[in-house]
Amino acid sequence: MIESLLLATARVCTFDGQRVLTNASGFFFEREGRLFLVTSRHVMSDEPSRHFPDRLEIELHVDPDNMAKSESFSIPLYRDGKSLWRQGLDAAGEIDVAAIEIEPSVLPEQAVYRAFTPAHLIGGFDCVEVGSSILVVGFPLGFHDTLHHMPVARQGVIASSFGLRFQGQGYFLTDARTHRGTSGAPVVMRVSDLEPGQGDLPWTLLGVHSARLDVGARDLHQDEALGLNCAWYADILLPLTES
Repeated sequence: MIESLLLATARVCTFDGQRVLTNASGFFFEREGRLFLVTSRHVMSDEPSRHFPDRLEIELHVDPDNMAKSESFSIPLYRDGKSLWRQGLDAAGEIDVAAIEIEPSVLPEQAVYRAFTPAHLIGGFDCVEVGSSILVVGFPLGFHDTLHHMPVARQGVIASSFGLRFQGQGYFLTDARTHRGTSGAPVVMRVSDLEPGQGDLPWTLLGVHSARLDVGARDLHQDEALGLNCAWYADILLPLTES
């Protein structure tokens, strides 16, 4: 039995033509029969680092009886010079989350995956306490089970008041060991009972991992890194996936 959470997470590679640029993480989100790949917005485009891919590739399992069998699936980021992904804004500015729609009919016929839905989003911010245990599931530094094409999970905790936007931004903090390549990974919390619409994914989708948080004044020789991360609230997926 393969845990459904691992099948909901996808390894993302960015390309400029045939040139490989970066590795990242992402996950599937389904709403009203429409399928989306969700990742960090800076995976799609990032002005500060001059990162401008023209397509993504994700790895899909294509045989339910053999998890070692997979295919790469290419997703163009532009059509007629216009970007195809959706990104959000709030009162504080841009949100580092993006969603791009995938037409299910163009996926491999035997594609094996799971998708979060609106039923996996948190019902109320007061349901999550600071210190609550979470998982960040992704591909740190591109590392994964290369035989079975599976992500790895890092354990962490909620490190700021959940529902209180940290420093007025649309994210909360997690305390977890993360690396480059984890951008776009789902931040989830286990649920005890499945609710209608959750299928076989017994997890609440809390956020989308963005980046490690550091202190600009930190002495690199005396002070360790904080070990804290930004995770954007997953409820941004509702406006991003509207018809």
